Amino acid sequence: MTLTVLVLCTHNTCRSIMAEGILNHYGKDKILAFSAGSFPEEKVNPMSLATLKRHGMSDQGYRSKSWDEFVSNNHFPQSIDILITVCDNAAGEVCPIFPGKPLKTHWGVPDPSRFQGLAPDVEAEFDRVFFILERRFKALLDLPLEDLDRDDLQRKLNEIGTL
Repeated sequence: MTLTVLVLCTHNTCRSIMAEGILNHYGKDKILAFSAGSFPEEKVNPMSLATLKRHGMSDQGYRSKSWDEFVSNNHFPQSIDILITVCDNAAGEVCPIFPGKPLKTHWGVPDPSRFQGLAPDVEAEFDRVFFILERRFKALLDLPLEDLDRDDLQRKLNEIGTL
């Protein structure tokens, strides 16, 4: 069973991009991950890509995209199983109706692109956020997904967001 996960953030340049990379890296046969934003930027933050690469993950093929691409079956024929917001702005916004009936959860993390400091400190902040996301997504992948009913999975998703 492969679950489709959509990770949302406002601009789809940092946190959601790293989350997409982490999930697709570790979730190969269990998860197919995508990311999007409510107000996407023109390009992905280069530090997000550098962070993925630094941790042995692909830094290729990412782009900032609107959540609108995932709303219509004409553009994205798959249903979304799990919808995860990683920033407070996206969590508070009214989401469009996505295909399927995705479980929704909020796993908020700080925006590393807003961190002010010297280059090594900024890199450390990106790593800190990366490790929070990695810990949560590994916890998701450790779940017996095929054995959980919808309510149990929703409960587990909400618990993981506090790790």
